[in-house]
Amino acid sequence: MNGSNQNAASASPVVSVIIPAYNAGSFLGAALQSVFTQTFKDFEVIVINDGSPDTEKLEDAILPYGDRIIYLTQENKGPSAARNAGIRRARGEFIAFLDSDDAWAPDYLAEQTKLLRENPDVGAVYSDTRRCSESGEEGRTFMEECPSTGPVTFESLLVEQVQIPMSFSVARRQAVIDAGLFDDRFRRVEDYDLWLRLLHRGRRIIYHKKVLGRALVHAGSLSDSKPEMRTAVIQVLKKLDGILTLSPQTRELLRRRMAFHEAHYDKLMAKQYLAQRDYDRAIMSVTRANEFFKSPKLRLTLLGLRVAPGLLRERMLKRQTS
Repeated sequence: MNGSNQNAASASPVVSVIIPAYNAGSFLGAALQSVFTQTFKDFEVIVINDGSPDTEKLEDAILPYGDRIIYLTQENKGPSAARNAGIRRARGEFIAFLDSDDAWAPDYLAEQTKLLRENPDVGAVYSDTRRCSESGEEGRTFMEECPSTGPVTFESLLVEQVQIPMSFSVARRQAVIDAGLFDDRFRRVEDYDLWLRLLHRGRRIIYHKKVLGRALVHAGSLSDSKPEMRTAVIQVLKKLDGILTLSPQTRELLRRRMAFHEAHYDKLMAKQYLAQRDYDRAIMSVTRANEFFKSPKLRLTLLGLRVAPGLLRERMLKRQTS
């Protein structure tokens, strides 16, 4: 990995802002502007070019900030490896994660660091954010779509009673290091894996419902690939099942959650197989999904696949285009 630290300040900043960048040249400027207009000023910014194909555009975006940015480059290894590179270079007590297509409100770091200072036993804190389209149209907030209900525990995060937006979380650097950093095998839901491990080590995570930024929703988002997202969650849960010491009740909850995601994956794949006229695989996927859900609708779908798969396919495609 190449890189140069152009920040000559000898004193360690309170916050290290970690921004992984891949195909981010169109968005990175707005993300950086939101950082450098913070009311809280004691931070450093580390941008990690993760083998981006638009490097020239990306470097144009950081050029106006000169030596106020630490710029690292590496071959493409995914967001986990990019964030880990930034964390290893970081000097701050706190790590603020920001994706290159998101942006913070001016008081974001002030609010988040205040909570961490007031709660020394807390390993991480997160806020709400508003979803926005590329045209600037504002949508619902993250917590309107994915409410956080009750305290953040290993179990509540496991079953997604709480969900943590990556770009709107600030963590103690040592807590992240102690948890083992991001697992660079994962290019999706890597944050879910990290937060579960951090909670398992006994570190608290708290949240508040102030809307402190905007999260951009666009076609290039990794979260758009639904079957791949389900697969990634399943892989994380299988890994944690194998490495964590859990109570029998928590392990059963984890395995039940894994079965839940596997059943949803089968439902998604059944639609793909049906569209491809691969009716045998569609039948197998619906059968597996129904073993978990035991749904009258799935039983009817299974009957349709066996009796009139072509008609069922036409109806599905018509619903998708209507």
